[in-house]
Amino acid sequence: MEGQAKNLKIKTGILKRLTKEKLMYEEEVSALQEKLQMYKNEGKDEYFIKKQTEVLKEANMMVPDTIRRLQRAYDDLKMTIDGATHISKESEIYETALVVLKDAEPHLVQ
Repeated sequence: MEGQAKNLKIKTGILKRLTKEKLMYEEEVSALQEKLQMYKNEGKDEYFIKKQTEVLKEANMMVPDTIRRLQRAYDDLKMTIDGATHISKESEIYETALVVLKDAEPHLVQ
């Protein structure tokens, strides 16, 4: 695989992974919020609730960090596609990169 194609494939994989990672963190935050509310409703120990709140805060901090990394990977892949002069626009690698870019767009900060 030539250099540009290999670089495009790697950057496509990075963006795809970060998109999945962002979704995973958002799902985790949602699940933790539900659990925390359930624990509060059940009247669980105050110390236990405090610790669960800390876990939720840590998970919440991962989302903005992942969004920043996702944005950088998106911009990097977009630049790589724009500069890909030795890759056929009909190649599978190129088309996959375009699909991954499109799939990542809703997860970026607008």
